[in-house]
Amino acid sequence: MNQRLAHVTLLVRDYDEAIAFYTTVLGFALVSDLDMGQGKRWVVVAPPGPTGCTLLLAEAKTDEEKRGVGHQGAGRVWLFLHTDDFWRDYPVLQSRGLRFLETPRSEAYGHVAVFEDLYGNKWDLLEPLG
Repeated sequence: MNQRLAHVTLLVRDYDEAIAFYTTVLGFALVSDLDMGQGKRWVVVAPPGPTGCTLLLAEAKTDEEKRGVGHQGAGRVWLFLHTDDFWRDYPVLQSRGLRFLETPRSEAYGHVAVFEDLYGNKWDLLEPLG
């Protein structure tokens, strides 16, 4: 059996503001932006470099979905952006206005700092060790 995780759906307030944030601030590539009709779009973004998993941006439509924007991780870090050079990427992301919630730290598993996206979702910027 050969399987892989392809996409993680991320609820957003607005497609265009989300695309702008993920491409301009985080430096992700816009992989797909297809009009699906009835106000729906298939919007996929991915970090630079080889990736096995992408973000599928889904504009919240229902009240329940709107309440979920920024809260999909229930206040915890739930998205992990790996890098091959933490000390290269950290200052670049800061200069683009990314909000880090802590100073960088070194852990047994790597160099890490928590940041939040434009909706308040918490992420780790992480350079794994080993």
